[in-house]
Amino acid sequence: MSRIQGVMKTLKGQGRKALIPYITAGDPEPGQTVGLMHTLVEAGADIIELGVPFSDPMADGPVIQLACERALKHGTSLRQVLGMVKTFRETDQATPIVLMGYLNPMEAMGYEAFADAALDAGVDGILTVDLPPEEADDVAPLFAARNLDPVFLLAPTTTDDRIRAIAEHSSGYVYYVSVKGVTGSAEINVDEVAAKVAHIHALTAVPVGVGFGIRDAQTAAAIGRVSDGVIVGSVLVDTIARNQTDPAQLKRALTDLLHPMREALDSLAS
Repeated sequence: MSRIQGVMKTLKGQGRKALIPYITAGDPEPGQTVGLMHTLVEAGADIIELGVPFSDPMADGPVIQLACERALKHGTSLRQVLGMVKTFRETDQATPIVLMGYLNPMEAMGYEAFADAALDAGVDGILTVDLPPEEADDVAPLFAARNLDPVFLLAPTTTDDRIRAIAEHSSGYVYYVSVKGVTGSAEINVDEVAAKVAHIHALTAVPVGVGFGIRDAQTAAAIGRVSDGVIVGSVLVDTIARNQTDPAQLKRALTDLLHPMREALDSLAS
């Protein structure tokens, strides 16, 4: 059982929901990333999605695009991101890490070399936005052999047959994109999400994490009621942008944003 699967199983047994924050590695600068990861855990994160900066993040809106630009300005590479995970693992062996990004940097490194390096660094899952399961034949066996969970995306328009197919290739959790659009682009419709997630649960036993549109404790709780986990990205990345010149204030701001979400999710179990 992977770290991700173990965490999701434990939370389910406790009647609790996963809090899964996203930040872009190297933003606002590479030396702060590991410290920010620890801050997220202290504020209540169960799993961390760590973005690999990319020059053409097609699924992301302006907030995360700008984060990628800030990280790339400092020369943040895939190998450096893996080094950050390895450093994080020196003091945290428990929190699962999912690398989230695009295929090109992995392809440039070489799939097998990447899979070996990810395992060595302590990565637990891989979410590649532009790699659908049908095109993952070259990489899926490499990930499986190293107990790296592939996390795939589901959309509001995904058909039943495709939900089943994607779930078959996923482990850890599937990422349900709650809105039609890029990250940070729209307000979340809780009723629509609830209906879709219930439908997904009827088709697969793989846990469902919901992302895009979760901005505060209220929306986190609303989505937590109907899902197995909430994924929080753009609002955290925007907080980083607004506090990038003051590292201490940045950590306080992230904690002030994330900790109420943790409390709101835990209140659902009481």
